[in-house]
Amino acid sequence: MTILLSDPRVGAIPVLECGEPLVALGPELGPARARVRVELGARLEAANASLPDGIRLQVVEGHRSEAVQRQIFAQYADEVAATYPGIGRADVERLASRFVAPIDVAPHVAAAAVDLTLVDANGAELDMGTPIDATPEESDGACYFASPDISTSARANRVILAEALEAAGLVNYPTEWWHWSYGDRYWALVTGAPNAHYGPVDDREAVA
Repeated sequence: MTILLSDPRVGAIPVLECGEPLVALGPELGPARARVRVELGARLEAANASLPDGIRLQVVEGHRSEAVQRQIFAQYADEVAATYPGIGRADVERLASRFVAPIDVAPHVAAAAVDLTLVDANGAELDMGTPIDATPEESDGACYFASPDISTSARANRVILAEALEAAGLVNYPTEWWHWSYGDRYWALVTGAPNAHYGPVDDREAVA
């Protein structure tokens, strides 16, 4: 059964903030130059180096401010409420958490998560089954990492992505094939770590 970010077990994980700064990812990980924690950046570099020849990671987003996170969550929650009229607020928030993390546990706000894909040597995105940020409704569930409703090539590419990132210590949020994290509460729950390393970080924090 998929554990969602709204699950109380995620929020119950303690955070022992290690104070690690943010770093801007190098251009080899995409033009966005996303900002993440230093250790996460190093692990992404290792994962990128382990990929087959002609394939590399492209990170499209890393750290996200609390204000942006709240805005995205509220917007999608409104979409969920409109799509499923009559459901209660608790169910709206649970369903919204399939696609956007509640602010209290959001890995992006802790600079502990990235949204990413695979590209070829020319920078063209590989077939991953859906675009990044395809909602469960838009994709009919194909955004879930383990969805059976994707092509053989997309499944193979998702496996390549997972093998590289899991070997580097990252975990996937299973409702979003593109979302991977390290050191946050969700990572701690999935891996059995006693605590998260990273909590919310201000977007004005110095870059290492």
